[in-house]
Amino acid sequence: MTWSALQVLRFLHDQRTARPGGTGTTLTIAQVAERTGLSHDTLRYYERAGLIQRVGRTTGNQRRYEAADLAWLEFLLRLRETGMSIADMQRFATLRAQGDATVPERLAMLREHRTGLADRIRALRRNAHTLDDKIDHYERLLHERRTGTEERT
Repeated sequence: MTWSALQVLRFLHDQRTARPGGTGTTLTIAQVAERTGLSHDTLRYYERAGLIQRVGRTTGNQRRYEAADLAWLEFLLRLRETGMSIADMQRFATLRAQGDATVPERLAMLREHRTGLADRIRALRRNAHTLDDKIDHYERLLHERRTGTEERT
């Protein structure tokens, strides 16, 4: 089960309103996997690949994800779902880790990605329209067979 946007916002709110001096709510790798739909292996890979910064650990060396980690993972999932390559995601993550000085480069990357996404959406809409036309054609053929008004086209 993945988290809804509302659940993510509640988690982030809980993190921001945690008692001063407290660590706030953290999640285990199993909880993050359940909420994001990512496997444990994928979460570990994202960390090894530099997509997410090293996650906090308990004294037993168990990963503990904080709100910022979860928010970043949610953004990475949007990038992945919109077709950004792992290499570009890594480049973006590297720029992000370098701080505000890289905002112009990150903005340019996102604009370029958004343009490509818009192009793909237009192509998908054209393809959907073509499929709709073919579906309509076959539905007419079946209707004509049932009613005996078959045309020879």
